[in-house]
Amino acid sequence: MPTLDDILEQIGEFDFFQKQALFFLCLLSVTFTPIYVGIFFLGFTPEHHCRSPGMAELSQRCGWSLEEQLNHTVPEWGGHEASFSSRCRRYEVDWNTTAISCTDPLGSLVANRSTIPLGPCRDGWVYDSPGTSLVTEFNLVCEDSWKLDLFQSCVNAGFFIGSMSIGYIADRFGRKLCLLVTVFLNSASGLLMAFAPSYTWTVIFRLIQGLVSKGGWLTGYVLIAEFVGSNYRRAACIIYQAAFSLGLIILTALAYALPHWRWLQLTVTLPNFFFLLYYWCLPESPRWLIAQKQNEKAMEVIKHIAKGNKKKLPLSFQNLNSEDEDGEKPKPSFLDLVRTPQIRKHTFILMYSWFTSSVLYQGLIMHMGIAAGNMYLDFLYSALVEFPAAIILMLTLDRIGRRYPWAAANVMAGGACLVTALVPDTLYWLKMTAGCLGRMGITMCYEIICLVNPELYPTFLRNLGVLVCSSMCDLGGIITPFLVYRLAELWHELPLVIFAVIGLIDGGLVLLLPEMKGKTLPETIEDAENLHR
Repeated sequence: MPTLDDILEQIGEFDFFQKQALFFLCLLSVTFTPIYVGIFFLGFTPEHHCRSPGMAELSQRCGWSLEEQLNHTVPEWGGHEASFSSRCRRYEVDWNTTAISCTDPLGSLVANRSTIPLGPCRDGWVYDSPGTSLVTEFNLVCEDSWKLDLFQSCVNAGFFIGSMSIGYIADRFGRKLCLLVTVFLNSASGLLMAFAPSYTWTVIFRLIQGLVSKGGWLTGYVLIAEFVGSNYRRAACIIYQAAFSLGLIILTALAYALPHWRWLQLTVTLPNFFFLLYYWCLPESPRWLIAQKQNEKAMEVIKHIAKGNKKKLPLSFQNLNSEDEDGEKPKPSFLDLVRTPQIRKHTFILMYSWFTSSVLYQGLIMHMGIAAGNMYLDFLYSALVEFPAAIILMLTLDRIGRRYPWAAANVMAGGACLVTALVPDTLYWLKMTAGCLGRMGITMCYEIICLVNPELYPTFLRNLGVLVCSSMCDLGGIITPFLVYRLAELWHELPLVIFAVIGLIDGGLVLLLPEMKGKTLPETIEDAENLHR
């Protein structure tokens, strides 16, 4: 009986049909970006201080500039680094008192400025921003700043839970059905979030997006990997990843043009509804159909692919009947991920690698955000560095293989983090160069693991294996804010040292995985167990 890879060699491994399918799925990959990293703009926290009744009138009467007003009326305002008091406390004085002096307003009220009591921001805050964000609309600052962390944690928690459930659905009921269901739920919840009346509803709708969006993105990843022949699997998967990087640039442009978070959320959500047209544009995965013993349907899809590629299916490949066609269909089980020794080893290493990729990828972005700067340019630079990473992989993976570039990328990311942490601030150019190399290295790791993870599992278990292992990526996303912001309070560069250790360990572990260059995808448990041979 010929395998699907044998048939694809006859009807086209990466011809018009596969290129068209890749284009459609890349559009899906682009729209996943705002969900994964959209908090950078949706949750932007501008400079702020307490709103005090009468302050604006006093400033107008005295003819103060904005900087003079802040220096006179905001606690510990130095014009440079804002402190907790300057952002979250106000002087407990009546600024409507007519006896207040314009040259020394506090001195005209009390003899000793340090005796003036400070109180909370009872009348809200004044934000130094022309637009709006979740922070400015719902006042997620000071005592409520943890709510922004909760918002992002809920997204990653949704990723984590959805990875388990959607992976099972895709392996049990098919890639196409899973893709369409997740697209619809993602679109609906994203649209509702744009009109959410309160913070609580915003979190609920974002949680639903987290539950379905990543599972849909990875299902698209598995689908394109199963459409193409083994010789083109690497290129298709890297292009799919590069589409995510393109989404970063598009998101930056949209956020710059739409500084109000509701309009931004609406704009990045509406295109998702067009993906429901994939019901007519994309067939079911023939590999999944074959694994489910649905050979007649698989042959229909194969003929559809051949027609799309303007190729004729040879008569010797017209029949996929097998002796065990009427036998029991293999059903994916979580136990299958740890039941046999080689798959168990693959599962644990891949889990740690996903965790590492997430912590370093998101952590480097967050650590960059600690320093003041232009958020649009900073985000753009961090996006542009991902394209050289994709080009390097395109040139190396088919020549060298997966393992050695993967290990080298981990070592580069970890080493760059260590250099960035130890280089003094006076050598700013060196710190920036090392930071860019670290981002490039971890981007390469992300793209390689997305390619390798589906390759190491048999067809009936593939989607579940990818989504369960990648759930560690979501766990990393949940704890990364705490690693960055809490450890940075002890020593600003301490998170980078932790990142370096995590990355270097992963560089050694990935060498224990089998090399998949030029190999066909495993169809059964036995195939996956024999990948080392």
